[in-house]
Amino acid sequence: MAAHLARATRVDVLLAGGCAIVAAGILLLLPVLEQADPAATDGAPDAGGGAWWAVLVLLVAQSAALVWRRTHPEVVAVVVAAAVPVGAAIGMGPVLGLTSLPLLVAVYTLATLRAPARVWPLLTLIGALIAGGHLAAGLRDDVPAGEAVATALLQVVSLIGAPLLVAALVVARREARTAGADRLLALAREQEALVQAAVARERTAMARELHDIAAHHLTGIAVMSAAIATQIDTDPAAAKAAVGEVRRQSTAVLRDLRSLVGLLRDHDETAAAAGVRTETLAGIPGLVAGVAAAGQDVGLTVLGPGDGRTQGAGIGPLAQLAAYRMVQEALANAGRHAPGARCEVEIDDRDSAALVVTVRNDPAPQPSDPGLRGGLGLVGMRERAELTGSRLDVGPAPDGGWRVRLRVPRAGAEPAS
Repeated sequence: MAAHLARATRVDVLLAGGCAIVAAGILLLLPVLEQADPAATDGAPDAGGGAWWAVLVLLVAQSAALVWRRTHPEVVAVVVAAAVPVGAAIGMGPVLGLTSLPLLVAVYTLATLRAPARVWPLLTLIGALIAGGHLAAGLRDDVPAGEAVATALLQVVSLIGAPLLVAALVVARREARTAGADRLLALAREQEALVQAAVARERTAMARELHDIAAHHLTGIAVMSAAIATQIDTDPAAAKAAVGEVRRQSTAVLRDLRSLVGLLRDHDETAAAAGVRTETLAGIPGLVAGVAAAGQDVGLTVLGPGDGRTQGAGIGPLAQLAAYRMVQEALANAGRHAPGARCEVEIDDRDSAALVVTVRNDPAPQPSDPGLRGGLGLVGMRERAELTGSRLDVGPAPDGGWRVRLRVPRAGAEPAS
């Protein structure tokens, strides 16, 4: 700001000095002009006389006022305009037009720095000063009254109208640039807000992963812990095997949670260094095998792919993760709410437009624990499906069991509806 003010002051000083030099130079050339055209300078003050020096001081003072044109535009405009009637009073006569250049600068500055509604009363006063000065000068030089009035009005129109028109064009361009800059800034802020919202949604999804991972693994641990309690006396070997499985499940949940925390890190490099892995369709067979090893009756069927495609072709990482978590959550729900029921996982990759993943379980051979309450598993499945443009169907199967079906469109295909 200080540098800007210093630069503005230098410009104003140079402008004021330039106006003073121009006015003084023309005043000094009056004898030459008088020799070329005596009628043009008839009534002008004689060079070197008292009136001539008074005019020179007035013109220099009028130009010097422009130094403060930015900080006090209203005062400067009035002071500069007041030089016109003062010049008429001291006998400038035909050289009264030398006051015009500082007037043009002052009016232009006022119009560019202040709102039109605010300056109109002041412009009226400035117009009155200009008209009064030129009218008085004309009548003093015995100019006919009608001609003197017309000249005065012409001076008002030219000395106020011209700078106002230029100022209006400059202000319009400046406002257009400002509006463009504001629009770009608003777009940048909107884009930043969209990015932040996307990050927040992604982190919400990652937080949901915490629930899914914990629910899946801890359900298996709880089931095996209950079995250990009954086997520890009757079947020590089976109890030892179950303890080993509990340890494996505990290690798995710690590994998955560590991976998920890595995904929540701010920097991809840090996450990569932490050994982050994102689950894909390729991980579903291992997931099913782990659930089966924990004692749940579950099978896996993989259909396709055809047409020479690789498995999961056209299915993005987020959609593959959604499919993996759907299977994980569905198997965990089956273990909680239909203990002992046979489960079937099917990955149908034959359709070139979409991948279909289905988890079905038979009716429960025995009632589930009445103390179990529904969690957020289905909510999480639906939100992931919506996030990836997939379609999730959940409901009872015709045989009395339960079915969860996820249809994931491939890249370039229409989103599932």
